[in-house]
Amino acid sequence: MCFIPANLKAEDLEYKMDLGAALGTCFYMGDANSKPYANMGLMGGFTVRRIFNPRMALKTNLAIGHLSGSVDAFIPKDPWNGSLEGGVPVKVDFSRNVLDLGAQFEMNFWGFGMGAGYKELKRITPYALAGVGLTVGMGGGASACGALCLPVGVGVKYKLKPRLNIGFEWTMRFTTSDRLDATPEGTTQLAHPYGIKSKGLKNKDCYNFTMVYLTYEICPKLRKCNN
Repeated sequence: MCFIPANLKAEDLEYKMDLGAALGTCFYMGDANSKPYANMGLMGGFTVRRIFNPRMALKTNLAIGHLSGSVDAFIPKDPWNGSLEGGVPVKVDFSRNVLDLGAQFEMNFWGFGMGAGYKELKRITPYALAGVGLTVGMGGGASACGALCLPVGVGVKYKLKPRLNIGFEWTMRFTTSDRLDATPEGTTQLAHPYGIKSKGLKNKDCYNFTMVYLTYEICPKLRKCNN
């Protein structure tokens, strides 16, 4: 046995990390939009994933997307007085960008990878994710705002080659801000337009990322038998 060469194939190696880029669409849901995929904009970003094992990983992302919305509303002149009388019909439009920085824990439904059959790895797997991050709304003639972001979603990934992966991901990103849809100063604002106070995640803005991504694995794990 000492004279038998040990050749380790590329698909038998496991890697600690992968790097990638994503491109897709985004939409906002809040006071100016209640329909999924209405007023869609573009998004793009970069990801770094720490791979713990074939079923679990921690992904960090930096992404930017464009949000917009439009609503015809009948807003009370004084929404805080509790009266049902009076109001002004208005049309409110907003258009601004959102910067998303966060981390999500991913759980694969099946062991993801290529290699020896005894490992029972699959080249394709669906997965679920949840995490936390920071959202910054900016542009559109309004002041910037920051908020905590709680992304939740699902996806599917496929291994094109031993180190090259492609995937599709859908996430809703719930925020603690009601000012992602802010408009320029001096115009009708969509923060509490009907006098309904916000608390926690209630009556706050959220947005969606629907994206396709491509990643490349780096940093092979050490094998004791080869070191």
